[in-house]
Amino acid sequence: MQIANNTAVSIHYTLTNDAGEELDSTAGGEPMVYLHGNDNIISGLEKALHGRDVGDKFNVRIDAADAYGEFSEDMIQVVSKEMFDGIDELEIGMQFHAAVNSGSGVITVTKVDGDDITIDGNHPMAGQALNFDVEIVAVRLATKDEKSHGHIHGSGCNH
Repeated sequence: MQIANNTAVSIHYTLTNDAGEELDSTAGGEPMVYLHGNDNIISGLEKALHGRDVGDKFNVRIDAADAYGEFSEDMIQVVSKEMFDGIDELEIGMQFHAAVNSGSGVITVTKVDGDDITIDGNHPMAGQALNFDVEIVAVRLATKDEKSHGHIHGSGCNH
């Protein structure tokens, strides 16, 4: 069965940056399973998978624009420590869910200067091209519930 919209796809992958550093991998573990055509993975990888079959192995380089987007200086701002009510100690690298320019996202604390806190709303991989070494291990039709919920159901799903 070929990968098409509303198919449940299982892949193994190794993700590297252009310097060859491994960023993530499913090797030695469970494959990643997602619902194709529902924006559950980055657009460039989804496009590269579309129409492929079980057993296919390939490498693909995804430009930043089709991965986590270009790095945007507009996503960096200095806010008051008061914005972090209830957090006693703020440290560089701490991440929080927050409203960002593009909707809901994760912000990262990049600088603490007294009561001035610099935050970055860019995805940690923004501005990077991503290289995937992929193996397609399974493809099946999504269930009616999976299609209506927009994601694959599996262990830990509470629908």
